[in-house]
Amino acid sequence: MALESDFLANLSDFLYPQSSYYGQFQPEYLAFNANLQEFAQRVSYISSLQTGGKLSPDEAYQQIKMLWKQLKHSKKQLKIN
Repeated sequence: MALESDFLANLSDFLYPQSSYYGQFQPEYLAFNANLQEFAQRVSYISSLQTGGKLSPDEAYQQIKMLWKQLKHSKKQLKIN
């Protein structure tokens, strides 16, 4: 059971890597940085799927547009100028 848990943790780290944050430390900046990294990772996946023919350009565009709106919303909620 622990071996499976370790595997899933390693898989998650591989699929969703997180870089260290070196900016000015404020909780809202740290949270936005995590959201921004997730956005970048998902856009990378979507563009790879589109390049590989698994998504149409319109589907890829719509998904990235939705992710962008979510990122803008998170910035607004965190009250970052």
